[in-house]
This record gives sequence, C-alpha cells and structure tokens, in this order.
Amino acid sequence: MAQSDGSAGERAGADGLLLEVNNIEVIYNHVILVLKGVSLSVREGGITALLGGNGAGKTTTLKAVSNLLHSERGEVTKGSILYRGERVADLNPAALVRKGVIQVMEGRHCFEHLTVEENLLTGAYTRSGSKAVHDDLEMVYAYFPRLKDRRRSQAGYTSGGEQQMCAIGRALMSRPETVLLDEPSMGLAPQLVEEIFDIVKDLNEQEGVSFLLAEQNTNVALKYAHHGYILESGRVVMDGPAEGLRENPDVKEFYLGMSEEGRKSYRDVRSYRRRKRWLS
Repeated sequence: MAQSDGSAGERAGADGLLLEVNNIEVIYNHVILVLKGVSLSVREGGITALLGGNGAGKTTTLKAVSNLLHSERGEVTKGSILYRGERVADLNPAALVRKGVIQVMEGRHCFEHLTVEENLLTGAYTRSGSKAVHDDLEMVYAYFPRLKDRRRSQAGYTSGGEQQMCAIGRALMSRPETVLLDEPSMGLAPQLVEEIFDIVKDLNEQEGVSFLLAEQNTNVALKYAHHGYILESGRVVMDGPAEGLRENPDVKEFYLGMSEEGRKSYRDVRSYRRRKRWLS
C-alpha cells in the first residue's frame, strides 16, 4: 500500500497501528456537536469494538473515518484521522476503499433487486482480473455457505441474517485491509449473531482482516474483540483490553446488566469521573 512518506510508513509499521483517530469533533448542520474529542486506534490484525447505546456517536465515528459525513451535512471540525500514518481527511470514500478501508453500513443496505451473487460482485467493481475476483467469490462462499445456496435469489427476498452476510461478503470482495462494521447484530436472532461474529473472528484470524465494529450488544462484542472503547454522548468514557472491560464492575453494571450493589447513576462511577476530568 502506498504511503504518504517513508517516515509515516515506518512509524505505522513500527507501532502496529493501522488507524488513528485523534481528538476529533464532528458537527452536523454547522450547529449540532455530536462527537466531542473522540480518540481511538485500531491495531493491525485486531478487532476493536466501539460500544455504547443508541445515539452515543458510534455510527458518526465510523462515517468520520470513511468520509461519509458530507452526504448528511456533517463534518470533522477538529482533530485528525490517520491511516497508516497518512491523513485521510481529503480522500473520497472510493479512494479509501482502494486503500483497503471499507464500511459495512448499519441496516445492511443490499441492492434488493439484484441477486445475492450480483450484490457480491458489486464489491469488486474497483478491481480487474476475472480469475482473482472468481477466487475471492469462492472464498466468500466458503465463509458464508448459506450465500452460495441463495446466490441466484434476489437479495430483497432473503432473511435479515442472509442480508447481513451478503453485506459483509460484498465488502470482502474489495480485498479490504480494514472493515468498519456498523451494528452487525441489529435485528438478528441470538444464534445468528453468534454465527456472524464467529465468521468475523475467522476472517480476522485466517485472512488478516482488521475490524472496527460499532455495536450495542456489549456482551457479544467484548467476547470477540481484542480492545474496546465505550462512548457516552459523543465522548470516550472508558477503554482498554476487551478482557479487562468484561471484568470491570462498571461495565458489568451499565452494559452487561450485572450488578452486586443495585443500579446507580452513571456519573457516580469512578472510572467515568476520572475520564471526564482527563478530558476537561
């Protein structure tokens, strides 16, 4: 992959970071402040979870990275976003895809009138070489055998789980290095959620794909992720290795539904107060 300069490439390789989001603010319609100094990083070969409730700013963070905010009258007004040490603010979404960064949108967004296989092939529109594309199509079918069974069906007539698989498979057809995965569990039965996350894990371990996934289902996300960030009202209030977050009593109470003391205000949580003072 091309680098902006040698030093940036050396730094990105040395610390193992693919994506760095540094203290960004995002404003919609010039007045609505949604993200308030968000910082996070994604390591090469890792699964990073971006957690929080509805409206916390997860989707906005992903769209800031993939430069999809302008279509919704949003913009990054402060901070920086780097991919392999290179600023990507001026790149359009198609250029980011060519660099290996692709987003799977919340709600799946398949082309309903196309077949499953036609949907998958749209993910390879930037590529040339029919043999390589065919090989990758077979790779997608190996990970998602259900899609092979439904490959001639119109995507709009498949189940929600199959559409989610189709959306992820379509992203894989672009040969991504990093996938931004938005709410993969939304609207799916628990068994299907586990199946989707098992495939994400396999893609990470066997194909080397890195993931930044936004997810409300904290329990399943922390089961599969290596590192996690928790957003509240547009700020990162807690972060750390996924295993540590799973055992954190505050996370257990507010996100996993487990508490030994009974519920209390989130503003009484010690780690939240520490993080807030640090951000002030």
